[in-house]
Amino acid sequence: MSGARRLFLFDIDGTLVTAGGAGRVAIGRALRSVYGTTGAIEAYDFRGKTDPRIVWDLMTGAGLDEAAVADGMPACFTAYVAELDELIGDGARVRIMPGIAEVVKALAARDDAVVGLLTGNIEAGARVKLRPTGLWPLFRLGAFGSDDVDRRNLPAIACERARRLAGHPFPFEQVTIIGDTPLDVDCARACGAVAVAVATGFHPHADLKACAPDLLFTDFSDVPAALAALTAAR
Repeated sequence: MSGARRLFLFDIDGTLVTAGGAGRVAIGRALRSVYGTTGAIEAYDFRGKTDPRIVWDLMTGAGLDEAAVADGMPACFTAYVAELDELIGDGARVRIMPGIAEVVKALAARDDAVVGLLTGNIEAGARVKLRPTGLWPLFRLGAFGSDDVDRRNLPAIACERARRLAGHPFPFEQVTIIGDTPLDVDCARACGAVAVAVATGFHPHADLKACAPDLLFTDFSDVPAALAALTAAR
């Protein structure tokens, strides 16, 4: 690990996989069981949000007291993970995005790179979603929604975990953040990392292009071209 100088951080939903809406269903069930309401969940935009932000926005928006929302969050996420685990089941509804398995495996095999996760999912939920894919062991570290409600704070957490792993610091300019939403691009821009957007999620190519990421892919189906661009960036 001492030779690793690049840190590649991947989002999960819409970037690595789609779970067929399981996350939204599971969190809705958990909200109802713990707080007695789902709030305006049908109108709420989940894209790029951390799980705690989703719960906070929906429940405060439904008029619940902030202290009650905070107090209920641990029970809510316990219920959410149980619901998600049941919905994911044998993994048939989880689909890996085109080329992404090959890209992650190739980056993880490089001596000069560390591959990790940067996701709004709480860590336990991330594990459940990635369990059927076989990809989880390739990610040496992660920064999750369970670490901080604000996505912009996650790169620093990931870099600190990479430092502990590799034994040397990873300045933000040596970090590449890959995601499928404008909030992923914003997260990279806020810390000075390389911003990579991929249009495999719920944001069309044109919307991502408007955010001016450093690299923009329709998908990663052309694995050699994707790897060449990712490893050449910055």
